[in-house]
Amino acid sequence: MKIKQYRTQFIKELSSLYDAYEAESFFYLILEDKHKLRQIDLALNHELAFTEEDFVVWDSLLAQLKKEVPIQYLLGKTNFYGLDFEVNENVLIPRPETEELVEWIISENKGIDRKEKIKILDIGTGSGCIAVSLAKNLPNADVYAIDVSKKAIETAKRNAIRNDVNVTFIFQDILQAEELKCKYDVIVSNPPYIRNLEKEEIKKNVLDYEPHLALFVDDNDALLFYRKIASLAQNNLLAKGQLYFEINQYLGKEMIELLGKMDFINIDLRKDIYDNDRMIKVNI
Repeated sequence: MKIKQYRTQFIKELSSLYDAYEAESFFYLILEDKHKLRQIDLALNHELAFTEEDFVVWDSLLAQLKKEVPIQYLLGKTNFYGLDFEVNENVLIPRPETEELVEWIISENKGIDRKEKIKILDIGTGSGCIAVSLAKNLPNADVYAIDVSKKAIETAKRNAIRNDVNVTFIFQDILQAEELKCKYDVIVSNPPYIRNLEKEEIKKNVLDYEPHLALFVDDNDALLFYRKIASLAQNNLLAKGQLYFEINQYLGKEMIELLGKMDFINIDLRKDIYDNDRMIKVNI
């Protein structure tokens, strides 16, 4: 069968789960990953065809997509902030909103003329997408990253190597930490923040396949991680230090109140590309 014909069949079979644009994007992601062919290559050569062996691979991937397994897990990688990251069932798939948080940190700290390097800590690093992206784009920074999952740290370490950066990874349960080992200019965290009551809003591909440890927090203490990290930041941020969080879109007001009561200053709550309250920055 010609690839162009299979493309039509592929999109049709996913039509009950995904819109045509998303299904088509899956097709071309797989095509490039498995065959090193781009959309333009197919447009220029309508005679390109799959082998019998190719069909076995494609039909297996199609079956997984019908079960709503994330395409990023099937390919074992994703793009974040222009960089290539390994992803697997032990780490969350990085989101565009988190790219906005990274961009904010970079814009605030790039090109600063100082003798000593900026020290940055990423708490709950997961795939390492924040830490690695900051290390790649802030050459004047020493970047550290903490996670409670050993498997996540193993993945993040591979992503640091993959993108040719140095990040110091620390295995630690931040909720059990009494103090941090040193002081930082920047602390950033995208901790678990989805309440159980919001599970009905979560798509099946996230709910069934991404690690719940990194997603959910108890309804009765939704700000648990923020309160703990902010408390540690009070003692471990250097003068004029910056604290950044990605937050639950429904809890912007509560975050402002929490950080205000803890005497942080210059509270700046920002919306993401979808017009949701998504990130907040404060100074010590």
